[in-house]
Amino acid sequence: MPGAIYAEGLVKTFGDVKALDGVDLDVPEGTVLGLLGPNGAGKTTAVRCLTTLLKPDRGSAVVAGIDVLKHPDAVRRSIGLSGQFAAVDEYLTGRENLQMVGQLYQMKAKHAKARATELLEQFDLADAADRPTKTYSGGMRRRLDLAAALVVSPPVMFMDEPTTGLDPRNRQMLWEVIKRLVSGGTTLLLTTQYLEEADHLAHEIAVVDHGHVIATGTSDQLKARTGGERVEVVVHEREHIQAASDVLRGFGKGDTTVEDHMRKLTVPVTGGAKLLAEVIRELDTRGIEIDDIGLRRPTLDDVFLSLTGHVAEAKPEDTAQPAGGKADRKPDKKPDQNTDQKEAAK
Repeated sequence: MPGAIYAEGLVKTFGDVKALDGVDLDVPEGTVLGLLGPNGAGKTTAVRCLTTLLKPDRGSAVVAGIDVLKHPDAVRRSIGLSGQFAAVDEYLTGRENLQMVGQLYQMKAKHAKARATELLEQFDLADAADRPTKTYSGGMRRRLDLAAALVVSPPVMFMDEPTTGLDPRNRQMLWEVIKRLVSGGTTLLLTTQYLEEADHLAHEIAVVDHGHVIATGTSDQLKARTGGERVEVVVHEREHIQAASDVLRGFGKGDTTVEDHMRKLTVPVTGGAKLLAEVIRELDTRGIEIDDIGLRRPTLDDVFLSLTGHVAEAKPEDTAQPAGGKADRKPDKKPDQNTDQKEAAK
């Protein structure tokens, strides 16, 4: 039985660019699928196809039990959508924005007003409810946009990079809202550029690159694909890097990676805490002073690098470069693809 969000063989082409090249997805009811990928991977295009804002060239999709291609109007009545940018009217108040969305969903005025009041309280916007949204901070606009996506309490939600540009406090607040939604039975497809976010929120993760789903699984399953534990050492003096590398070679189960500018060495190991203690003793015996040492599991950053050959935050023009840092990103978006909550409500 297909999940609450199901896609098979989705293909979408823009000129010579194949944004989606046979994407398959299956999201069980009441769970979160984290869709990860670099800029241009196809994340936003997939969301727009599943929410009826774009028609795929080939393939099929079912959302909330409704065929996306055959009954797009019914799909729109059954979903909520929060895009990369807050789709609010800055000249209306927060309350008026929410009431407008309710009316677009053909709610009675009294019901729309009551629902707006309820959501303003839930998203900690009651004190600013009657101020024009152009006076709102970025975090407040993002919360208002998410509230607008929930006006009709949809069973299925799509969030396209909902926390991009938010400070840590507002990001954490939205995470808590998302967890409450899912605990109440909402099914969520979440695209994100923050691997920590997917790790924190998603029941399952799909990694997308060049229009293909290249890996799926839980966070732990994907991490297991990159190998086991690693010992990381930061030496105090740069001249001790070679000596520390010799020590780690004796304990490691693979090549030692050296980041010279950070004086950091990393090697895959087996043996856990007991082995770590042995490494520390050997470094001390050889007089190698360290600033930091630790045993860690692979992160989703490691997974992404292993699967795609580049870090998740890299710009498309940076993806061929050796991985050594994280570049700033522009939103994953084509010029003609403004994701708009009001458009989805029509």
